[in-house]
This record gives sequence, structure tokens and C-alpha cells, in this order.
Amino acid sequence: MDKPNWLKEAEETLIRYCGDFSPILVEKAKGSYIHTKDGKRILDFTSGQMCSVYGHNHEKIIQAIQMATKDSIHLLSTMLSPAVIELSKQLVDLLPEGLDKAVFVNTGSESNEVAIRMAKLASEGFEIVGFLGSWHGMTAGAQSSTYSHTRKGYGPVIPGNLSIPAPYAYRCPVKHCNNKCDNTCLEVGMAMVDQQSVGAYAACIIEPVLSAAGIVELSPEYLKRLKELCDERGLYLILDEAQTGFGRLGVNFGFELLEVQPDFLTLSKTLGGGLPLAATVTSRKIEEDCYEKGFINITSHISDPLPARVGLAMIDILINEKMAENAEVQGAYLKQRLLELKNEFECIGDVRGGGLLLGVEIVRDRESREPDIALGNKIADTCLEMGLSMNIVRVKGFGGVFRIAPPLSITQEEIDLGIEIMASAIRKSIT
Repeated sequence: MDKPNWLKEAEETLIRYCGDFSPILVEKAKGSYIHTKDGKRILDFTSGQMCSVYGHNHEKIIQAIQMATKDSIHLLSTMLSPAVIELSKQLVDLLPEGLDKAVFVNTGSESNEVAIRMAKLASEGFEIVGFLGSWHGMTAGAQSSTYSHTRKGYGPVIPGNLSIPAPYAYRCPVKHCNNKCDNTCLEVGMAMVDQQSVGAYAACIIEPVLSAAGIVELSPEYLKRLKELCDERGLYLILDEAQTGFGRLGVNFGFELLEVQPDFLTLSKTLGGGLPLAATVTSRKIEEDCYEKGFINITSHISDPLPARVGLAMIDILINEKMAENAEVQGAYLKQRLLELKNEFECIGDVRGGGLLLGVEIVRDRESREPDIALGNKIADTCLEMGLSMNIVRVKGFGGVFRIAPPLSITQEEIDLGIEIMASAIRKSIT
């Protein structure tokens, strides 16, 4: 297919940072839809980059931005604004005791970087344990704990990073269980990590749902055992809730479902609602220890007032528009409709996830469970042509899984439209 002229012009001056750019030119976005320059309306089942969690261009977010432009947008890093102080208070009020102090940065990479740096300083160790298939960011520390294809070709990562298999029950990483994880992979993984460790443990960083690995869920039983193993080794537990915070799973924060409280909570995508805002939250005890040891983490846009205003709007929307409750209700309906598609199409091997973060795995056949990445890509491309934006994991070893994360404001009618387009795209792709 010939590239449109606007895409050829874009490639003349833009670095291609994600393979090929999408073949649509977006003019505006509102609610659950993006609108292209040529007048096409596309239903967005990814909430942008999983960030516009309450829909594109929510009115309260626009108002918050406008208010910030009348007060202050940016300050010296050591200076605070009322918005930053109020955001820290309101965020901590949403969290249990032990998650008492916050710092506000821009991206998920940064928030994880802060947690890793603080964990290393507090523990006086440097070894970080992470999951195979995880994605924690693109900066040096976060990328070193990210086990995906993004590790290839860039030279050595920071020393001291160790990995354990993720509890991918549909494809047991140790070829042991079938569809229901019994924690064997965890016990084996930690035993292997112990053999590799030089005795300088600092932290274990995980996601409640591994998104880039194809929507791999952690069970409460798994996480409780992981926390026990971390405590035995003096590992701080960092929970990266970039995609699972602010109502996405049907609760305010994913750890509420897992019944385990982390030592560090990192928030990003869903905190900013489409703007660059992220947070690292930890206990008073850890913060005081790091402060006494001289903790420094100065960046150009730390504690900026404008995104803080947006963060306050996000908390307002979460609570007053009952977004977690809507995610629970609409997520159950969406999962039911996806299971109906599974009953109809043999190429859907598994449907998993909860709330409005769901995974649909595309396979060659259900007996072998061999991923059919080519078919998944074809379905994704056909969906886009037909008016539905779908994100599919294309990473070798974790590929062929649709990550479905529509805005929490989505309606049942919009879900039905999305399912209708998906069904038509699958029929067209398999013929």
C-alpha cells in the first residue's frame, strides 16, 4: 500500500521510534473516539497510550489546564505550589497507612526510577528482581528491569538485575501447570535468583497485571507468597500501577484486589489522564531514611504545577463520576461479549483480565496454543480500517494478544459497536 503524502513528509523529519507510524492522521479526540484528518471516526479501545483513562479531552481536565495557565505552569524544582501540596494530600488520603509520602514526576519510567533509586539507597543493596515480559520504562534503571525485546541492541544494562518467570498460566513458563498457576514458577524463579545473587538485594518490581506480556494477571495467593519471599530476603516490593491505577480494574488501585500492600507504589499513565504526570509513593519510614542519607532526584519538571492541577481533576473524576464502579460493570459486560466471540471463533484461544483491562489471545488452534501473530496483526489492521483502534502485543514470545483498555467512561453501546467491528474483522481476516 502506498504511503499517504502526509506520512512521507512526516518521515522526512521525524525519528521513527516505534517501527512504522499508524497510517492515520489524527485531527482531534473526544471521549471514546479519535477523529482523523479525512473525517473518519475511530473507536479507541486503548485509551490513547492507555493514558486517557476517563476518555479523551475530559472537560474537567481541560478546565484544570486552563486554570494552571492563569497561575503557574512551571517552577524551579525546589519550589512548591499549592496544587502540588494538595495533590499529595488527596492522593495519600486515597491510600492506606504506609503509603504516606509522594513525589510527582512526568512518566512511568521516572516514577519507577525514583522507586528503584530509593530502594537501593534504603536497602544499601543494588539487585533488582523483575518479571520476564515486564515493561517498566525506557530510562536506564527502569529499562534494566524491563524484560522485553527493547533490551536488544543497546549494550549492557545496569548490573544487578535478575529475572523470574511471570505466572503466565495459559502458557506455563516452567511447563508445569495448565491454566491455573500453583506458584511453582515463583518458587523455582526465586531459587534461581538466589543462586545468581551476590547478596545485595534491594527490590522486586512488578505489575499487578503484566500488560506488555499479554495481560498476565497475578492472583492474591501468588502476590502474598511473593511478598513473603521478598520479606525473607530484605527486598522492597515496588508495585508499578501505570496501567492498573485510578479505577482501571474496577477498584481505585490494583493492589486492593491482591490484598498485599507494597513498599513503593508507582503511578503514571492513569494519573495524568493524557498529560505527563507520574508519582512514586512510599512510607514515612523509608522516606525519612532516604532523606537522612541525602536522597537526590532533581529533574526539570518535578513538582510542576500544571500537571498537578490535572492530577487533582483526575481524583475528582475518579471519585465523583464513580469511574472504578463503571469499570467493574462495563468490564464485566465487555468480557462477556469477548467470551461470546471466543465461542464463535476458534482463533481466540483465551480471554483474560478484569475490569477494563482485558486480553484476547490469538492462536493457530486451541490444542497446540501456538500463537498466530500474523493473524493477530491482520485482525488489528482490519479493525483500524473498519473504525476500531486495537493494540496487539507483537513481541516474540509474548505476541498475538490484544490488550483491550477502553476509557472507563465507555458505554454499553460503544462496547457493542467495538465487538461488532471485531467480529467482522476476524471473519474478514480468516477467510
